[in-house]
Amino acid sequence: MGNLYSSASFMEHSSHPDYKYEMAAPTHAHDGINPSCGDELTLTLRVEDGVIEEASFTGHGCAISQASADIMADLITGESVGEARRLSGLFLAMIRGEELSEEDYDDLDEAAQLKDISHMPARVKCAELAWRTLDGMLDA
Repeated sequence: MGNLYSSASFMEHSSHPDYKYEMAAPTHAHDGINPSCGDELTLTLRVEDGVIEEASFTGHGCAISQASADIMADLITGESVGEARRLSGLFLAMIRGEELSEEDYDDLDEAAQLKDISHMPARVKCAELAWRTLDGMLDA
């Protein structure tokens, strides 16, 4: 498990998230809270013609929740809402320990490096927070 924290990419997303900022004029905003540890985030999107043109988040939490949110925002920016929903489903399945195809892991790109969290039940909710918030927003 130590490999996640030693991953330069993971640590970069955690310590210097590119997508952690207050977005001007988002079209969507949704709050997510992980009551088991107190992590909180507000996810904001700017969706135009069914495409996520911009994604950002604010809030606080552990390294895993922050890195996962940043990786997700990077992954869904420029994608259609439908594709973002599909990617979120893949990520949540992976975190639950379900086997994905090589193609699915490729589609998840950097998010696939969070796969090992499925073996750490206490951290699963941390990794899922942003993705569940996204689902809640897109289903609303």
